[in-house]
Amino acid sequence: LAQSIQSGGVKNLFADAEEDFSLFDPKFLAEISKMKEKNIAVELLKKLIDEAVQLYRRTNVVKSENFSDILQRTMNRYLNGQLSNAEVIEELLSLARTIAKAHEEGEKLGLNEEEKAFYDILKAVAKKYEFEYPDDKMIELSKRIKIIVDDKAKYTDWSTRDDIKANLQVDLILLLDEFDYPPVTIDDVYKEVLEQAENFKKYAQ
Repeated sequence: LAQSIQSGGVKNLFADAEEDFSLFDPKFLAEISKMKEKNIAVELLKKLIDEAVQLYRRTNVVKSENFSDILQRTMNRYLNGQLSNAEVIEELLSLARTIAKAHEEGEKLGLNEEEKAFYDILKAVAKKYEFEYPDDKMIELSKRIKIIVDDKAKYTDWSTRDDIKANLQVDLILLLDEFDYPPVTIDDVYKEVLEQAENFKKYAQ
């Protein structure tokens, strides 16, 4: 790490690396935090986090957008002089650890990656409309949403067919009503679920 940086900065580090650098390796993050070249440490962390967020987007649009917003706000504060090198490094390290933990959250909830993505959609919508919703019901609702999406996605052309998307919307409305999820959220949930489902299809190909 140190030799690559000294020879030409972050670009050389990634171009010359014989092994991948993992944002989720605690030892690697610790090494970055101790770097004397603080400006390069910032650049390195930003690049690693941005790549991790883009990769995470394949399975979880809502969560990846949240991480991307945090990264952008942090870097804006840094570029505007509101954060020192040491402060922005600490915030970026904290974000990196949060992203790493996000990969483990689904397992703790008993959800696979797709179910966890729908869970995060429901969580985000509840936050937007400022209401509390039982976590156990949200977990079960996420699993049921996946069943509905899988039923529609069995048709290879489902994402281009208005009739199937209309059926998806109706099924979601009935499901949300069954689980007493506030009716005001229907449009938001449908939009986010549809985007996430299309994203799954895109990266499954």
